[in-house]
Amino acid sequence: MTQPKYPRRFWSALVLFSLIGQVAWVVENMYLNVFIYKMFDASASAISTMVAASSVAATVTTVLIGALSDKLGKRKLFICGGYIVWGISIACFALIRVDILGIWFPSVTAAAAAGVSLVIALDCLMTFFGSAANDACFNAWLTDSTDETGRGAAEGINSMMPLVAILVVFGGFMAFDLDKAESWTWIFLIIGGGVLIAGLLGLWLIRETPVKNPENQRYFQNIFYGFRPSVIRGNAMLYVTLLAFAVFGISIQIFMPYLILYYEVSLGMADYVLVMAPAILLASVATALYGRVYDRVGYRGAVVPALLMLAAGYVVLFLFKNTLLVFVGSLLMMCGYLCGSAVFGAMIRDCTPKGKAGMFQGLRIFGQVLIPGMIGPMIGAAVLANAETVVNNDGTTSFIPNENIFLAALVAEIALAVVLAITFAAFKKEKSHE
Repeated sequence: MTQPKYPRRFWSALVLFSLIGQVAWVVENMYLNVFIYKMFDASASAISTMVAASSVAATVTTVLIGALSDKLGKRKLFICGGYIVWGISIACFALIRVDILGIWFPSVTAAAAAGVSLVIALDCLMTFFGSAANDACFNAWLTDSTDETGRGAAEGINSMMPLVAILVVFGGFMAFDLDKAESWTWIFLIIGGGVLIAGLLGLWLIRETPVKNPENQRYFQNIFYGFRPSVIRGNAMLYVTLLAFAVFGISIQIFMPYLILYYEVSLGMADYVLVMAPAILLASVATALYGRVYDRVGYRGAVVPALLMLAAGYVVLFLFKNTLLVFVGSLLMMCGYLCGSAVFGAMIRDCTPKGKAGMFQGLRIFGQVLIPGMIGPMIGAAVLANAETVVNNDGTTSFIPNENIFLAALVAEIALAVVLAITFAAFKKEKSHE
């Protein structure tokens, strides 16, 4: 299959906005949990609540702004402006500190509770800006800017960025003591500034992709376009793929909010960054290459190996705590996670009706963020409900994540096998009618 030649500016914009956006999401998805755990002694249920609230905010935002960007035909405005205010909102987390809250809440317990609540509220606001810019408009722009001949290659790069972002964040955070409030202040200022600068650079890098859709003027109708029965019937493959993606995401979200805490607290891996960095590098390369596998062998041929890698990673992480085997399990898990995300993402883009990418971004977020973000962490919190606890220096207690989160994630992936059987049947039926 001939690969299209996209301009260098396209690849530069793809790499910059995908990487910086994912760096911000890594901080939000993996390190805000660590932040409220270390600074405010948050419980597993509080972490679950934060992830769920953020998922709702992301979904509502993407539905509304995705349809609006279709109506206005202005992806670039939302991407660049959104990244600028997204960066400012991230920097605002630097103001949520125990010493500042202590002015109004003399009690340590009250200050901690207020800190958790403020972080959750600001997380939802930050997610609004981030989802408008990244989830809704950047992803719609990427769909508009590619076609079926090279979408897998572009999606491979887009899907490797979460791992590259983890590597960037892990490496950058090595310079900070995450038990100190001033470290978090610098982290939020640096990440927020980076996102803001990306928004400014996008004013030059991004080329607008005009949206030609006669239905664009019916904004309020277009908000619910993807939920119309006639649209569902006409795009069955898109919806069954989204269903499979949702179950896949539930499996990931069972353990992901607690992953760093598991490495550091349960396994006692103070140097987990050094252990994980090689795994992240290898998985990033594998994901970048795997997008081209999708272009060559298609959905079914690409998704099965990715999910087998993910399952193998779960098994190793559940059974072993030896550093070398944790590295192997993490590598398999990360490869399966990111390669699977690339395959699902490319298939969803292939199935998205032309000229309606913005309207369908909200639907994509239902499957990718809302359903996994609501159900996955809730399952994880339930699994950890009776986990061991440790008493902190101030007399408060914190839970210790355990390996059962990987067993629960594996069970969810087994359920995915059933959903995939449905998607393969639908795919075969669709092909037979072409």
